[in-house]
Amino acid sequence: MKFIKNKYIRFAIVAVTYVLWTIWVKNLWLLIGLPIIYDMYVSKKINWTFWKKKEGKNSTVVEWIDALIFAVVAVTMINIFLFQNYKIPTGSMEKSLRIGDFLFVSKVSYGPRIPNTPIAFPFTQHTMPLTKSTPSFINWPNWGYKRIAGLGKIKNNDPVVFNFPEGDTVIIARSTESYYGILRERTNGIIKKERQKGNTLKEYSYYENIARKNIYKDFKKTKIVSRPVDRRDNYIKRCVAIPGDKLEIIDGMVYINGKISDLPEKLQHIYNIQTTGKKFSIAKLNEMGIYRSDIMEYGNGMYQIPLTLENVEILRKYSYVKNIDRYITPKDTYDESIFPHSPDYPWTLDNFGPLTLPKKGMKVELNMTNISLYKRVIDPYEGNKLEVKDSTIYINGEVATDYTFKMDYYFMIGDNRHMSLDSRYWGMVPEDHIVGKPLFIWLSLDKEGSFPGNIRWDRMFRKAY
Repeated sequence: MKFIKNKYIRFAIVAVTYVLWTIWVKNLWLLIGLPIIYDMYVSKKINWTFWKKKEGKNSTVVEWIDALIFAVVAVTMINIFLFQNYKIPTGSMEKSLRIGDFLFVSKVSYGPRIPNTPIAFPFTQHTMPLTKSTPSFINWPNWGYKRIAGLGKIKNNDPVVFNFPEGDTVIIARSTESYYGILRERTNGIIKKERQKGNTLKEYSYYENIARKNIYKDFKKTKIVSRPVDRRDNYIKRCVAIPGDKLEIIDGMVYINGKISDLPEKLQHIYNIQTTGKKFSIAKLNEMGIYRSDIMEYGNGMYQIPLTLENVEILRKYSYVKNIDRYITPKDTYDESIFPHSPDYPWTLDNFGPLTLPKKGMKVELNMTNISLYKRVIDPYEGNKLEVKDSTIYINGEVATDYTFKMDYYFMIGDNRHMSLDSRYWGMVPEDHIVGKPLFIWLSLDKEGSFPGNIRWDRMFRKAY
């Protein structure tokens, strides 16, 4: 292996790798780095590792610093272009993916993104360690969206990791909630009070501006921050509809282009359970993978519990269980928390759509009814200025009667259908928010256990889809 120590051989290996990487990212300007690589391995005119002596032996501390810098750079490049780890924080994908599962997420499956904000503190998403609101990144330079070629495209029913679309604005004191959900809640509260007073209602945007000002006033001390796409929280859901698909949910069942979608093996719904009055054994339910925190008991033998079909069949055999019925949200009932948050679309969690997912290059006619479907697509996601004045739609200051989409959009739903904050609440996921595909679980820890007994050995190194 002596030839590996030859400076020209080492330069050739690194240079070829670098050129191939440059071709992959499709940025020939990066070839400017070849002379630097040549100097690092061959001519050695400049000491690029300035923290080390160019000649002679370095101290142990310097050697450790050198190794640490190399490790940080290497892992950062791997996280950007190849894969990263992801921990399941919530129960929205139960029982397919469970709270405490640690996933290997492939960036190359759908193609890695060039970071919008390349200068950041290593291994952080958006906030500096040991702080509540200090950003771990700087907004300059801020690069536009660019995705490198990947191994494939998103398919129906793929589990996908993506950046939270409504995460562009965050109230630090309520960071687990959607800012836009809070804004809608406050706006509708103001409108309700106006109705109670018998006042003539103005346009929705009028009350929305009042609510927005109140929010900034109330949370001025605890901060409201904005985040670029790549610094928004990571979510994981199942992609039930891809660009161009017609999606409809009828009584909790997902239909794509008129055909019922394949059901995930561990799909969960909430079930209403009536017993004779006898209580369930918490230990028995835990053996079935049901968390204590998921069990809702209402007295008189009435329960609501999220269950898989397998669990339903087990409980049906209990002698003291009288009835088990799947909970279904009613049809044609306006729920202001459900996308698109308009009474023109009285959709619910279990009865939603029909909705056609936007596809790049697809044109849609705009009107005062369907503008609620596309306002976030047109404005923040695709960078236009959308305004509605006197029942007329303006895009970038010009009257608009139609719109042609610049990106593809996806619809993401959690496998824990009644306990998932997903596209049914905040709408479609733009392609520039896609992070990667989870491939397998490398570690799984039960949130209600203690180490090492909480290690779920049976889930380790299992496929994540």
